[in-house]
Amino acid sequence: MTTKSPESKAGGLLLAIILVGQFLAILNVNIVNVATPTIESDLHSSGAGLQMVVAGYTIVYAVLLITGARVGDLFGYRRAFLGGLAVFTVTTLAAGLAPGTGWLVAFRLIQGAGAAMMMPQVMTLIQRNYHGQARGRAIGLWSLVISGGIVVGQALGGILLGLGLGWRILFLVLVPVAVLLLVAGMRVLPSDSGGGKAGLDPAGLVTLSAAVLLLVVPLVLGRDLGWPVWGWLSMGLSVVMFGAFVAIERWVTSRGGRPLVDARVLRAPGMRPGLAILLFGPATWGAFLFVSALHLQGDLHMTPLASGMMMVPCALAFGLVGLAWPRLPMRLQRPLVPVGYVVAAPAYVGLGLAAGGGLSYAIMSALIGAGLGVQVAVTNMATEQVDGAYAADASGALLTVMQLGQVIGVATVGTLFITLQGRSTSASLVSSLAMAGLAVLAGLSALFLARRRTPSTL
Repeated sequence: MTTKSPESKAGGLLLAIILVGQFLAILNVNIVNVATPTIESDLHSSGAGLQMVVAGYTIVYAVLLITGARVGDLFGYRRAFLGGLAVFTVTTLAAGLAPGTGWLVAFRLIQGAGAAMMMPQVMTLIQRNYHGQARGRAIGLWSLVISGGIVVGQALGGILLGLGLGWRILFLVLVPVAVLLLVAGMRVLPSDSGGGKAGLDPAGLVTLSAAVLLLVVPLVLGRDLGWPVWGWLSMGLSVVMFGAFVAIERWVTSRGGRPLVDARVLRAPGMRPGLAILLFGPATWGAFLFVSALHLQGDLHMTPLASGMMMVPCALAFGLVGLAWPRLPMRLQRPLVPVGYVVAAPAYVGLGLAAGGGLSYAIMSALIGAGLGVQVAVTNMATEQVDGAYAADASGALLTVMQLGQVIGVATVGTLFITLQGRSTSASLVSSLAMAGLAVLAGLSALFLARRRTPSTL
């Protein structure tokens, strides 16, 4: 009996479906950012309501990613992907028709849950259905979609609002795409029974969800609320809960159970430095996009569309490097990863010096994108020695760390920029130096990843 090659037409269609689903989920992280003034005027929203419209999706999405990975492991990756996509589609339509702020917030929360169910299955399906060079290309495109979706979200939001059709179009335009994707997915996604034979690990699930929630909520809302005391207490308690989660997972393992995140995944060569890179790299990327939007629209008075277009050189450079990476000789792919961050770090400094915009700003932006383009190789290198049976564990861990990295970058560097903005002409430079520091940390972590030898298996 023969198996279908990953290079076949069906294999390409499978990859297209799951990556477009991933793109829709990432797009919704910040597509509504540019529409908050319009939503406030139309729905008479309070400040807290607007914060939850924007942040509620991110909070639920970050908290439930690992849960979504385990659900796919238990009940099948096809079912979890299509189920998450169905929830996402219905709530996207509902959000576009929401009669008030409360309804919009509720639909955004459920939309985030659907995305969290869908997203982890993408990496798992790639790991289980693609091998060799096909796997490297697929993971490269996976990384490109995650990073590029954020940039496209900002630009697309500005374009759609510029049509004068109101904020509802930001949701409604995505519904036909999601419906077509759901129909195609039902025909193309391979049937499976999942990979997990154990339970959901409820103690680990509750503890980890609480730890992530206690960390993400104050990071997402703290800046707008003036960093209240409860936020600092919440973040401190999250550290305790993360410690409790580690203890529970060890206990589950000692009793012969299946923990939520199996320690064998974290012990796989390359996984730990890969997770460090995927914390610091997305942190500097998220901070860059957030600060750039504030600077270009606030300080330089650009429209949302114009500021989004200023990110195009960065996105193009990121994409070109990511697509070219798998074509490099194998002996060069691994050692060149730290070089990307060596390029990005001084480019961030140059961006701060070119704060007036124009060609120099675009060039620095492109260099940042080219440097961070090496992130498409990191995921493949971090997971190449993880057994397929633990693909869901690896997928959930990677996605959660990447999401936390983006939230941490926006909260820390974004707060630094907002604090200095209006008080000092050096706000852009100081925040750029902070982003350069994050790039250096990612580069140092990449040195450990680059030293790893090409794999055998876990």
